[in-house]
Amino acid sequence: MAASKQSHSPQTYPPQIKVPATYMRGGTSKGVFFSLLDLPKAAQVAGAARDALLLRVIGSPDPYGKQTDGMGGATSSTSKTVILAKSEKAEHDVDYLFGQVAIDKAFVDWSGNCGNLTAAVGAFAISNGLVDGSRIPTDGIAVIRIWQANIKKTIIAHVPMTAGEVQETGDFELDGVTFPAAEVQVDFIDPADGDGAMFPTGNVVDDLEVPGVGTFKATMINAGIPTIFLNADEIGYTGAELQEAINGDPAALTRFETIRAHGAIRMGLIKDVEEAVARQHTPKVAFVAPPSAYTSSSGKDIPVADIDLQVRALSMGKLHHAMMGTAAVAIGTAAAIPGTLVNLAAGGEARDAVRFGHPSGTLKVGAQASQVDGEWVVNKASMSRSARVLMEGWVRVPGDVF
Repeated sequence: MAASKQSHSPQTYPPQIKVPATYMRGGTSKGVFFSLLDLPKAAQVAGAARDALLLRVIGSPDPYGKQTDGMGGATSSTSKTVILAKSEKAEHDVDYLFGQVAIDKAFVDWSGNCGNLTAAVGAFAISNGLVDGSRIPTDGIAVIRIWQANIKKTIIAHVPMTAGEVQETGDFELDGVTFPAAEVQVDFIDPADGDGAMFPTGNVVDDLEVPGVGTFKATMINAGIPTIFLNADEIGYTGAELQEAINGDPAALTRFETIRAHGAIRMGLIKDVEEAVARQHTPKVAFVAPPSAYTSSSGKDIPVADIDLQVRALSMGKLHHAMMGTAAVAIGTAAAIPGTLVNLAAGGEARDAVRFGHPSGTLKVGAQASQVDGEWVVNKASMSRSARVLMEGWVRVPGDVF
């Protein structure tokens, strides 16, 4: 008896949907930018649908760690998303929300800002009609007032304009970025954490005890982004290391993550070390050393006279290829305050600007500090970045992504 053929209903899959988006570089980072009202309705509010959309756009979680099936570049500097809207905050032009997308985990971290991508926010806002036309000069500098929604802080971007359009090309060179572009000055107003003191422990230097690792001098500061600064020599480094020296050493990365978790507890950001896994973007951990001559990752020789100190910082569990913009704010702020490890590494004198060495070269950041009622305050920290549109149009994701 012949076997009867079974009929199978073909499985149907939803088509892809497309969402308006712009791929932009800002400083030494790049990410996918969205206008809030261009997002699907379900993703216009915070929650699981929004996170699912952004994870799929970027290509996470990727067990291969490459983000091949998305827009991410498989580094902390390139696994980023930005959502912008006309500001609901008085005296501001645009609301800026930043999502740091994990690479190998299904997780979007909303706990902090990206200082580098901030340089691109003003340009996107102008080009996408989010800024009142009366505030945009035909030629000159547009002063864009940004409300950073993650950390509830004001940032001012000085965006160059030519013939009514954002001027993206120029001759400003930024170490860690391949090609020159137009300079964008970014001012971080009152950069200390709005929810607490600049120094959450009450000290500019503490002894940070890390069980199983050791006890280290540490400056723990909330400015730009919560950051734990260590002395390079106390943890076995010179301060002139490039990425391979840290990122190629799994034991070192584990040690830094352990230090970061215990520092987060001391800063009041988490209550238990286990919580650090779900808070990868903050705090940052960095180490400092006095100035020294070194060769950057591009092969450029940096003489000792060109820098005030060395700083290396980790982001999302890896040594950053240059320097996070928010960490640069923390560096500038700490350098301006006598007695911090950053200030001491830079020579210990009072200063309102510092140029530090990082793996890709050097960066200058300015900050002025003063004491008010016994508490240190910094009114503004400033640095120069550049930004440009890399690609614009739509991103596509499967229609059942959320």
